[in-house]
Amino acid sequence: MIEWIGNTMKPVHKAKVAVDFLGEKEIFKARQFHMSLPEYRETPLQGLDTLANLLGVAGVYVKDESYRFGLNAFKVLGGSYAMARYLAQKLDQDISEMPFPVLTSPQTRNQLGEITFTTATDGNHGRGVAWTARHLQQKAVIYMPKGTARRRLENIRAEGAEAYITDLNYDDAVRLSAENASKYGWVIVQDTAWEGYYDIPTWIMQGYGTMAAEALSQLKRQGIEKPTHIFVQAGVGSLAGAVQGYFASLFGNERPITVIVEANRAACLYKSVSIGDGAPHFVGGNMDTIMAGLACGEPNTIGWEVLRDYSDLFVSCPDWVSALGMRMLASPLGRDPRIVSGESGAVTAGLLNVIMRDKGLKQLKDKLKLDRNSRVLLFSTEGDTDPVKYASIVWGGEYPAPQYA
Repeated sequence: MIEWIGNTMKPVHKAKVAVDFLGEKEIFKARQFHMSLPEYRETPLQGLDTLANLLGVAGVYVKDESYRFGLNAFKVLGGSYAMARYLAQKLDQDISEMPFPVLTSPQTRNQLGEITFTTATDGNHGRGVAWTARHLQQKAVIYMPKGTARRRLENIRAEGAEAYITDLNYDDAVRLSAENASKYGWVIVQDTAWEGYYDIPTWIMQGYGTMAAEALSQLKRQGIEKPTHIFVQAGVGSLAGAVQGYFASLFGNERPITVIVEANRAACLYKSVSIGDGAPHFVGGNMDTIMAGLACGEPNTIGWEVLRDYSDLFVSCPDWVSALGMRMLASPLGRDPRIVSGESGAVTAGLLNVIMRDKGLKQLKDKLKLDRNSRVLLFSTEGDTDPVKYASIVWGGEYPAPQYA
């Protein structure tokens, strides 16, 4: 079942949490840093006009992150910016004075000495950390949860990092990484926050803001001031919080209607909203879902506060919704462009399709005010990062969708 809940929580401290740290000024810094990387290119914003017509909306726009830096996923945006901010701080410099060529110069390397970065990851984030560490001529040690696809491990090792698949779930792998960072003097680069660990997760969220800023700029070039709706997927909530915070900072009460989408076996944000006391709540266990990038049971407290105070609705989705989205994007209608979207990237496309076509979800459609005037922005956050699984779903028909009511 697809389960959903509207956000009726009031801000914990009467006033909503500030989102200036995700505002235009800070995201501009992140985007300028990313633009200093030699591999930087805006990823495409694909307009799916035929799909929009079928679903009965004015537009569907998909930000295709499979093109990001040749790494097949968006995650490198957060890790690279956080690592750069850490190094700039270590050198007592502002990040605006430390573009990538300066950070990678022999002089800077001699000043910094040898640094080891570490993180826990399902694949995409760790690959981005490893890629950045290699460019910075530093070391990386990566821990992965049990059940991780071997291809994702090999992709990280190909960037020169030490990488291991553990027998732990994601959240326990994070704890292992943090323990070893403390033990060996490493720097942990994690997109979730805990007591005493806030700077790096904040910088990671700001790095993700580059993607949101690009998307808005691309829409404006098409004469669209802003989307009416944003569907964004969430694991710990760092990406979702970054997107939500950026648009809330720009548009205030006129911001787009935002839907936060999770895998039902790791729906910690949905659970938190359902309990409704304003605090983040955890989901434990194996969190066995094909949406590996969303298989996180403990919210990032920074992202949670933004989502709690600004997001409109939260949805918990079974795996077949993501599989449906993958097949839709891989086999487009009419002249719509093909998008290779992985398990964690396609769930929002699948959900939008079901909401608009399943009579059983009419109440949800009405709640979101989705109609012929709606322009919906989606983020396909990864390509086929596990090619074997991708083929099994898209070609083999694994996780079939039920018939619409």
